[in-house]
Amino acid sequence: MTKPVIPILALAEIFDSLTDTQLQLVAAICEPAIYSKGEILIQENESTDEMYVIGEGAVEILVNPGFVSATQQEMESVVVAELRPGQVFGEVSLVDQGIRSATVRISRDKTYVLRISRERLMFLCNTYPELGYKVMKNLAADLALKIRHTDLTIRQYQLMLSDTANNVGK
Repeated sequence: MTKPVIPILALAEIFDSLTDTQLQLVAAICEPAIYSKGEILIQENESTDEMYVIGEGAVEILVNPGFVSATQQEMESVVVAELRPGQVFGEVSLVDQGIRSATVRISRDKTYVLRISRERLMFLCNTYPELGYKVMKNLAADLALKIRHTDLTIRQYQLMLSDTANNVGK
């Protein structure tokens, strides 16, 4: 199942405002792949440096709550989000090349993704600075949105914990 790459890239906000020529350049560095339900694409705490764009199907984002405990005990991972066509994951590694903050598992059969390696994307961005500026600006906006969402989620959990503590003391 080969799908046209450019329409998939055009759906992704990280490639918003790119011209047709710029989208063609990005498409040339994409590696399409199809995965089955249950396959792991990214493992939490591992070091990899690629980003993915979902073309069809879906993936689950899982985190292990035990990672932040004092003993860093292994606990069952929790699904925190499901991503669908047009959405991007793995983009943080483009910025910091650090360890993965979550596990990504395929949640639907025949999920089609475009893999983009950091090295190839950075080469493209350096070779075509206007394209690079647009991609990095969009990447910053995407990460800012995700940080704001996470901040809101943390505040909701804090409120729930506070309410629970207040009700227990009564």
